[in-house]
Amino acid sequence: MAAHMSHCRSWGRVQRFGIAVYRKYSSGSRYPNISLSAPLPGIPKPVFASVDGHEQCETKITTLENGLKVASQNKFGQFCTVGILVNSGSRHETKYPSGIAHFLEKLAFSSTAQYGSKDEILLTLEKHGGICDCQTSRDTTMYAVSAEVKGLDTVVSLLSDAVLQPRLLDEEIEMTRMAVRFELEDLNMRPDPEPLLTEMIHAAAYRGNTVGLPRFCPVDNVEKIDKKLLHTYLRSYYCPERMVLAGVGIEHEQLVACARKYLLDVKPVWGASTPTNVDLSVAQYTGGIVRMDKDMSDVSLGPTPIPELTHIMIGLESCSFLEEDFIPFAVLNMMMGGGGSFSAGGPGKGMFTRLYLNVLNRHHWMYNATSYHHSYEDSGLLCIHASADPRQVREMVEIITREFIQMAGTAGEMELARAKTQLKSMLMMNLESRPVIFEDVGRQVLATGTRKLPHELCDLISNITASDIKRVTTKMLRSKPAVAALGDLTEMPSYEHIQAALSSKDGRLPRMYRLFR
Repeated sequence: MAAHMSHCRSWGRVQRFGIAVYRKYSSGSRYPNISLSAPLPGIPKPVFASVDGHEQCETKITTLENGLKVASQNKFGQFCTVGILVNSGSRHETKYPSGIAHFLEKLAFSSTAQYGSKDEILLTLEKHGGICDCQTSRDTTMYAVSAEVKGLDTVVSLLSDAVLQPRLLDEEIEMTRMAVRFELEDLNMRPDPEPLLTEMIHAAAYRGNTVGLPRFCPVDNVEKIDKKLLHTYLRSYYCPERMVLAGVGIEHEQLVACARKYLLDVKPVWGASTPTNVDLSVAQYTGGIVRMDKDMSDVSLGPTPIPELTHIMIGLESCSFLEEDFIPFAVLNMMMGGGGSFSAGGPGKGMFTRLYLNVLNRHHWMYNATSYHHSYEDSGLLCIHASADPRQVREMVEIITREFIQMAGTAGEMELARAKTQLKSMLMMNLESRPVIFEDVGRQVLATGTRKLPHELCDLISNITASDIKRVTTKMLRSKPAVAALGDLTEMPSYEHIQAALSSKDGRLPRMYRLFR
């Protein structure tokens, strides 16, 4: 009690002292009637940085004599992200066994002309606090390094060596075969079926061409891919005019100087390039269905097992990222939103998107309903992934087809404004990360030769109206559906019934009458 009284007395003194100080300076004789918004007398005038905002975030692009583009974006900080992006991916494997891009991703940053092993490369990068990574998609291969700015010369030299001078030793190719086999096994066993469904929906939408070709190496092709085949592919696709050296967090002139030093007159290990053999096929949207009957009852056992689910993905053709309609489709995808039935969070997490309000909130038995938008240089795919108990597959498919039909209605003013704001905030938040800026700069320059800045994209998003959404949806609903189905498909409606539902006014499946249930 005494201690408590003592604490109260000392707190009282502090309070009284604070009031005394406040009174002294608020009505003090030294600075009478001074406003806090006006500069204080006798204090030097502050000097602020005079860099213009637009000038600071401008992307600089230079094309070298051999056709290689160098693109950079300055950003404050001691670290930079630099990498080479190549216009090469699984869509370019028409004349080759599928899986070459998958193999090259796994072989990246292995032994080169200059470095004896992957460990040597990692030790060199560690001296500059660096890490490296390679990722392939259906249309792009990206070799990237994040390291200290001071190590830029070493980083560009290493990138040039990794991309143009890989040794591709027999033991490295054998190790890659093992890694690819393991990844294929893992793909079929993992609880999250999203990567597998994405493969299936692309195969259904673009049957046997370009972006419909498998991104992962098929099991039958693992033994077919060898050094000779890889060199034949690299000779056609890894040429300077199909590459961009992109950097974030460095001076443009410095990056150009390094590019001239290490990437201008370098002869690749596979010899002279033959860009005449490049496959220039345009994506042909076919629509169709890919089914995979699979027992999903034991996908995730344990203390909290995931119940047996059937997964359905339905997609329609959208547009390429080079078209003006790309922005309305991005807004539409954000407006549909969705997620899992156990997602926590408020409006910022997308709880007011249509797939939450109309699907997950109304149908407790639905485990997932999520919208995805895949876009490429010549086509695109807007799809909805849903999952539920196998006994309710038919009802689930009808709910999704109805959502597609309702997209063509007039969007509400508030939901459209919310989707636009959410898309802009997602764009701006993602572009705070240096590796994301790097990928954005590299991909845009590789595809278009220029880069749209975030504020330009935000202006385009702001200008989207409800009529734009209605127009692109009406056009999209004219295409044949692409369907991917995984799990117990006993109750799965036929492709013709799904097509009929998407051509109807209300999105309902044709009624089925059974004598025996």
